Amino acid sequence: MVNHTLSSYSASPPVPTGKNAIVTLPAIGSRQAWLFFAAAVFLVTVPVFIEAPLVRSLPSLSLALTGGWMALSLFLMSRPATHRWGDLLFGFSWSWLAGSLYWGWLRWEPFLHLPVEAIALPFAIFCLQRNWGLIGNFFYLGSLFGTVVTDLYFYLVDLIPHWRQLMQVEPAFAAPILQSALTQIHTSWGQLWAIVLASVLLVVGILPLRKLQLHLWTFSGAVLSTILVDILFWLAALAA
Repeated sequence: MVNHTLSSYSASPPVPTGKNAIVTLPAIGSRQAWLFFAAAVFLVTVPVFIEAPLVRSLPSLSLALTGGWMALSLFLMSRPATHRWGDLLFGFSWSWLAGSLYWGWLRWEPFLHLPVEAIALPFAIFCLQRNWGLIGNFFYLGSLFGTVVTDLYFYLVDLIPHWRQLMQVEPAFAAPILQSALTQIHTSWGQLWAIVLASVLLVVGILPLRKLQLHLWTFSGAVLSTILVDILFWLAALAA
């Protein structure tokens, strides 16, 4: 299946190779670019609220679903009509795998979050060097970049102790911890870094939209959706 997928994918219009080559995708319409942008936003935001409760109660099932996502992505990539969507799903599978591993068994240690989320980074770089799986790998990189920025905020605003406490209590007892975290977020220091890092996400997310290429729009969708996810969690904390 993998060999068939690779051969069918390479049957697409050829791309330049070599260190100085500019990687482009076949010409696409703006409608398709927006579809992939929206799909990237969906795959970052919605699974957060599906995978989170699943991995907390059934981590092994969540981890096993990674194989299902991978199999489906390879199946879609083996067909010219759907190989781009399979490509996107392939990158999503890596994010799902990392989320299952960390939130299922390692969520009590915040310092392990980024190393686990970056578990597929070597593979993504390997694929990009060969111009394979551009859409999925750029989605994964965009999602990972958003995670790095969010975690950086936690470190800068000293929210790591609250993270550990939240992972050790049942959701019903999380309200006091969330309120304490909000107190730090609403300080001048917390607001300053929220503005700075949100600006970084906006710049990194918007600049690629200048080029009408599916992998860049997918990357932008993954990066910009980080802001949406962070806002949703902030609102949830306010409502606690």
